[in-house]
Amino acid sequence: MISRRDFLQASMATSAIYGASGFGKWSRLAAQQSMTQEKLLEFDTFGNVSLIHITDIHGQLNPIYFREPEINLGVGAAKGHVPHVTGADYRKLYGIDDGSASAYALSHDDFGALAKTYGRMGGLDRISTVVNSIRAERPDALLLDGGDTWHGSYTCYHTEGQDMVNVMNTLKPDAMTFHWEFTLGSERVQNIIDDLPFVALGANIFDAEWDEPSELVEPYKMFERGGVNIAVIGQAFPYMPIANPRWMFPEYSFGIRQDRMAEMVAEVRAKGAELVVLLSHNGFDVDKKMAAQVSGIDVILSGHTHDALPEPVLVGETIIIASGSNGKFVSRVDLDVRDGRMMGFRHKLIPIFSDVIAPDAAVTAVIDEQRAPYLDQLTEVIGQTDSLLYRRGNFNGTWDDLICDALIEERDADISMSPGVRWGPSVLPGQDITREDIFGVTSMTYGQSYRTEMTGEFINVILEDVGDNLFNPDPYLQQGGDMVRIGGMGFDFDVSKPMGGRASNMTLLKTGEAIDPAKTYIVAGWASVNEGTEGPQIWDVVESYIRRKGTVTVEPNNSVNITGT
Repeated sequence: MISRRDFLQASMATSAIYGASGFGKWSRLAAQQSMTQEKLLEFDTFGNVSLIHITDIHGQLNPIYFREPEINLGVGAAKGHVPHVTGADYRKLYGIDDGSASAYALSHDDFGALAKTYGRMGGLDRISTVVNSIRAERPDALLLDGGDTWHGSYTCYHTEGQDMVNVMNTLKPDAMTFHWEFTLGSERVQNIIDDLPFVALGANIFDAEWDEPSELVEPYKMFERGGVNIAVIGQAFPYMPIANPRWMFPEYSFGIRQDRMAEMVAEVRAKGAELVVLLSHNGFDVDKKMAAQVSGIDVILSGHTHDALPEPVLVGETIIIASGSNGKFVSRVDLDVRDGRMMGFRHKLIPIFSDVIAPDAAVTAVIDEQRAPYLDQLTEVIGQTDSLLYRRGNFNGTWDDLICDALIEERDADISMSPGVRWGPSVLPGQDITREDIFGVTSMTYGQSYRTEMTGEFINVILEDVGDNLFNPDPYLQQGGDMVRIGGMGFDFDVSKPMGGRASNMTLLKTGEAIDPAKTYIVAGWASVNEGTEGPQIWDVVESYIRRKGTVTVEPNNSVNITGT
């Protein structure tokens, strides 16, 4: 008799026929220049339940360019497995043609050239069109937001997230979970959640003083859809007080809390849940481990690490869905739930090509309303770029190289540091750089740029510490960001070594001298988690630098030698 896992694997093959293999169709359609909204949204409705997943939008109301990573290294059991496959290997894995629309959407090669053909992606008014189309076929579909929503743009910063709240409310989500939202501060988060017309979820959000579940959010929500009792359990980013300033939300603690998750799954099953969905901001590798450790989860909607996968990943009997970031994609998952069990599914990662998918006029009007008071500031041209400006990549991206150069020159430093965050739109060569572009890669509530002294030994400690957050072979000890970006200094980094042995050969670039562990260097950086950090805001530093340069050119960064891959 066929096992349920084998049955689900057969379902994955069906998903490829009806959903993910749409990427092959993209290739043919793009070659014929006949990509249409109808084709992008094409889906054979299946089963009795539909889930719609969006995540990691990072304040992007309008369509953007966003280049996917060139390097996404995996370690331990994750090495060589998705999402740690990029470029040509990724396209080969999923049967994607070079130069196709799907190659543009999902990989980095020839991004600048392909962007001119296929245009911007995302936009919440286009996402609304997709959601409305799915709801027309399946009126009781669940729309679930994986978090990192109220953060990451000029208007989001200046409205304390209200612009995103107002627009997202028009899409009528059913539930969401959290990460960067908490950097708005505890009081602001409480005020927003109190007024949300949908449920806020976080089974791992606890009261820090009493070490018990917080009353701020619910751990889960039960829904009845398609005649099926569905439990949606929320999981906020576990390492918030480490990766972000604890002083901004001292009332709360987080953590992976695997035992708590197992308890919640058992609790909802006891209440009659026939389908258990985890709305997660763990990061993909953490979700894979949790799926293997906690039985009874049918679907994990994964967020935080910004991975976009055209097919689900099956761990045991759990399917994991990764829906990208910055509004580039919407995932649709249709499920056949019978006799209290998930028996099959179809899935499609829907690309939001903004020139193909028509905007929802009502949502466009709300977006325009949020932006109107700031339009002059948003659109002011600060300079131009001769280089493609992008952020993603484990060790560097050209936006961060530019930020590091700005910190060294504007703050008169030997070395600079920029956090390894993964959000922020790209800018194409030859384009103007606007203030909105700068805020898109710098906007946060603790953006002060510091200037301080550090010993060579302490700089090495920082590299080792951040590197372990990324390359520890145990996913539960990873925080899911990228490596701290370093300007003015070169170094070797062996991702296969244990902590304390990864970083070596640190060299001051302006002199070629080896970094002396005992010597003190002037270091400029930003986004310190320490309370009371003083200095100009990073966006002002970068704006001053770009204005002075007029046109920026970012040379290839060969200062980091990565080994052990």
